[in-house]
Amino acid sequence: MISIKQVEHVAKLARLSLSDDEKKLYTEQLAKILEYFDELKKVDTESIEPMAHALSVVSVMRDDEPKECVNREQLLGNAPAEENGYFRVPRIGE
Repeated sequence: MISIKQVEHVAKLARLSLSDDEKKLYTEQLAKILEYFDELKKVDTESIEPMAHALSVVSVMRDDEPKECVNREQLLGNAPAEENGYFRVPRIGE
């Protein structure tokens, strides 16, 4: 069971200012939450295999395999201007 003193301590750590009504309300709510955790502890999970995700996750990414690509000459063939194996672009600065 959780006490009002414990709720006040947590509120102080969180820098919260609680009224007396709020302290009482949060004490009751936290007590119910802790009771539920006690109930969950009773569940037998010995035969359950641990998992990282609730749903089965399948990678949608393909394997990274090298493929044939365009060579430099083909790329530069599409350029409006080429110089020494590079794209020639207009000068921006002086």
